[in-house]
Amino acid sequence: MFFEGFTLDTRAGTRVRIGGSGPPLLLLHGNPQTHAMWHAVAPALARRFTVVCPDIRGYGLSDKPAPSADHAPYAKREMAKGPLELMRGLGFGKFQVVAHDRGARVAHRLALDHADAVQRLCVMDIVPTLHHFENTDMSFAMGYHHWFWLAQPHPVPETFMGHDVEWWFDAQTSREPKDKGFFHPEARADYLAALRAPGTLHGICEDYRAAATVDLEHDRASRAAGEKLRCPLLALWGAKGRIGQWYAPLEVWRAYSDAEVSGHAVNSGHYLAEEAPAEVLAALEDFLE
Repeated sequence: MFFEGFTLDTRAGTRVRIGGSGPPLLLLHGNPQTHAMWHAVAPALARRFTVVCPDIRGYGLSDKPAPSADHAPYAKREMAKGPLELMRGLGFGKFQVVAHDRGARVAHRLALDHADAVQRLCVMDIVPTLHHFENTDMSFAMGYHHWFWLAQPHPVPETFMGHDVEWWFDAQTSREPKDKGFFHPEARADYLAALRAPGTLHGICEDYRAAATVDLEHDRASRAAGEKLRCPLLALWGAKGRIGQWYAPLEVWRAYSDAEVSGHAVNSGHYLAEEAPAEVLAALEDFLE
């Protein structure tokens, strides 16, 4: 059963699934997905934790604030406030975080700005945004071309995506080739329904526009101030993906952290939690408290 034992709710503009009992654990999804990407791991984690799976700002069926010229509503600093307030509203002042892709960028900023709240952090298939941009070369520009395309001025990418949302979704999620049956049918249906909801395509593009502008300002200010992660970090990446090809992920993350950094490649492409849920769960079993 899809998310067996979980309840689906909307709290303060955030769609969220909650299940299980025990210490609080926040799961944040990536692009172009929703919280449904955790369907293969969340029920297992709910045996040990109170698992909270929201749609992040701009995605899914959560709030999609009106954009501004400086893209500030979609700065990761602002996007991180929603999950923080959600967890506090549920009575959790401290919690652990597992996050993938764009959600992991939100989680990185959450752990920097609210170090008192984040006890442990697992990031999947990313290195810090600042490191990506400051080390851009032809391989990155071609392999992650969507970073630059989605950040183009409104309404160019939104119009292109909106002509055939399902075609765009399949193209966007095929950085390693996969057929349309790759995603769980209920998850895929949720992703596509969310992409067709008003404001989602614009929210996605604003996320990437913010990453290329205001997020870099915040990240450089944090670096200048000597701000680094203070919680233990687990970095996982797909062995069939690009992160391990382009970078030494653990070395990169250690430069952004004052705490213990561990991690390894998982036998998957970009979508670790859906491609290799057993490996992901084994890694989390060893890492989470």
